[in-house]
Amino acid sequence: MTPTYSVAISFGKDLGWLDYDAAAKAAEVHIANDTAKGHIEDFLHQKHTIGVPHDSLIDFTLVEIDPLADERSFELSITRLWEETGVSVDWSRPVDYIKAHPSY
Repeated sequence: MTPTYSVAISFGKDLGWLDYDAAAKAAEVHIANDTAKGHIEDFLHQKHTIGVPHDSLIDFTLVEIDPLADERSFELSITRLWEETGVSVDWSRPVDYIKAHPSY
């Protein structure tokens, strides 16, 4: 799998990352925690109804998202990962550093 999108994640003291391949419409979870990995895989294989904002902070439309459909859907869906699984998406953590050093 050649990822088109990678992002760092954490669960407790475990670090990892998600790889998304837009061509294959597939994601790989890389974390040394079976509980977190199972939660993420379940989350990514379910559709989710998400309030998508428009012109203001009070203007939302509910949209059903398939996390693996495309890169935009993947990125939007993982904004809700923490709420559903307790796994944090570490948007500002350099994913290449995590790939080289997957622990604290």
